Amino acid sequence: MASSRPDGRAFDALRPVEMIPGFHRMAEGSVLYRAGSTVVLCTASVDEKVPAWMEGKGKGWITAEYQMHPRSNPVRRESRDGRGKAPSGRTQEIQRLVGRALRAAVDLDKLGERQIAIDCDVLEADGGTRTASITGGFVALTFALSKMSRAGMLKVPVLREPVAAVSVGLLDDELALDLVYREDSRADVDLNLVATRSGAVIEVQGTAEGAPVARRAFQRMVDLALTGIETLTRAQEKVLATAGVDLSALLIHS
Repeated sequence: MASSRPDGRAFDALRPVEMIPGFHRMAEGSVLYRAGSTVVLCTASVDEKVPAWMEGKGKGWITAEYQMHPRSNPVRRESRDGRGKAPSGRTQEIQRLVGRALRAAVDLDKLGERQIAIDCDVLEADGGTRTASITGGFVALTFALSKMSRAGMLKVPVLREPVAAVSVGLLDDELALDLVYREDSRADVDLNLVATRSGAVIEVQGTAEGAPVARRAFQRMVDLALTGIETLTRAQEKVLATAGVDLSALLIHS
């Protein structure tokens, strides 16, 4: 039984989250997202056209790119992805995950034939960089959508629901929410979950590093993650509201 966590948190507690909106003044939407010692700069850029393969379909697209700063870890990485080499498999997998997660938040048929690119640059890494990229990426995306709505580019609401992501681990038979690197590297089970505020699941990524995980334990991990995601989406809304964004005006109401 694990007795304590490296940062002293309760096992069901999130890391302290800080979001600084408008951090990047050039992008249509941006936020500097901090979860404990993990820091990610998320920007949203609007392009008034879609990829060639989507032209004429009358719908929009959301894509994502993910990058680790060379000094995001204690030792400098040899080079940036894409600089003299193709992006790593991990990088490609994470940016596809971020793209899928944020496309699920938007009705692309209502977006019009335009693309929004979400760039997630990890400045400091201490576990949970992909979940931070998704949670911060939603905030940057929403800022961009708000700007588009005010400019008359959107005629109807386009957001389905707020989306966030968090990790859960099984550490010596104890469930732990929102893992730091020291926990993530030794967890018996590591699970990342992407979901909406209401608890609708978008994606689950989970691995048992040793013995298989029992279904009951897996369900407890999902439940704990969903509790964390509800808290994160409330924090998203608070930051957006403080910055003058009316989230309810962007949400599709059935």
